[in-house]
Amino acid sequence: MKKILFASSALAAVAFAGSAQASEKIQLQVGGFMEQWAGFSDEDNTADGGRNNAFQSDTEVHFTGSTTLDNGIEVGAKIELEGETSGDQVDEQYLFVNGGFGRIEMGKNDSAADAMALQAPAVGPVGVNDGDLDAWVNAYLIDTVRSSGDQNRVSYYTPSFGGFRAGASFADDSQRNGANGYDNINGGGDNVSSGALAYDHDFGGVALGLSATGENSGDGYWYGLGSTVGFGNFTVGGSYGHTEDDYGLNSTNQDLDAFDIGVSYAMDAAAVSLSYGYEEVDNSGDISTVDLGMAYTLGAGVTWKSSVYWFDQEADSTNNSATSGISGDNDGYGVVTGLRLDF
Repeated sequence: MKKILFASSALAAVAFAGSAQASEKIQLQVGGFMEQWAGFSDEDNTADGGRNNAFQSDTEVHFTGSTTLDNGIEVGAKIELEGETSGDQVDEQYLFVNGGFGRIEMGKNDSAADAMALQAPAVGPVGVNDGDLDAWVNAYLIDTVRSSGDQNRVSYYTPSFGGFRAGASFADDSQRNGANGYDNINGGGDNVSSGALAYDHDFGGVALGLSATGENSGDGYWYGLGSTVGFGNFTVGGSYGHTEDDYGLNSTNQDLDAFDIGVSYAMDAAAVSLSYGYEEVDNSGDISTVDLGMAYTLGAGVTWKSSVYWFDQEADSTNNSATSGISGDNDGYGVVTGLRLDF
């Protein structure tokens, strides 16, 4: 019996190797994006007594490639390189395997919860939910999907069944989990387990999207819900997220509750969105943000975008700025405009 099993395994290995050799070698293609913004802001309270830089930028170069084996399975890789000097110069790097069984990803990447979560639609460069507000003013950043970000992990996504799709991710106890460096051996963080369930279906011209996501690290969790509805040129949506104080990657060690809601309208090359976000930090304070976003496609891969935003941040009387995310009372507004190039 053992000889039969050994022979069967050997034949399977040879068949797989033959498929791999018959396929074409992976060739990486270059892509990515460049964003260059100019902005003005007016706020009551600045951290350093002055204003933030009036010019902000974000650039990434992506290398992507794949090959399809003779058995129909696609195997590929993606590497994202920051276009500016950064402490995390390679943003993401992972391999993926696609087939009738679903999709597997392994490497430094976002979790399934982060990838599958739905939020309010927004087309401007600032946004209200995990956007760039804190790059322009001294304000707390609202986030309904407070995931662990890029970690060395393995993720699995199921095929779509009647519009339903599930995903799960696991990152082990590595120093990368909550720290700036790691040696792949000594643990200094927490295991991070993530899960997501999403639904996407078109009901005769009405597109419905739903998501339920969550993540565990340390002794706590964050979890959230999101939804979008598209009809005609309109899309409306929103999301809610709760982070427990003992979630291992919660830097404030406080309960966090956040939500956003918004609507967008797209017609031909133009799009506009209006969104509202709110977050409350336990025994610290709260912040409200409104963003009016605009986008216009000038040509292939060239988009002009603008945001007009307003925010109001209030600290509780029990606020301790040394440990909380809300640094103090502040309110203001601003305007940001610029170009995004996709290549």
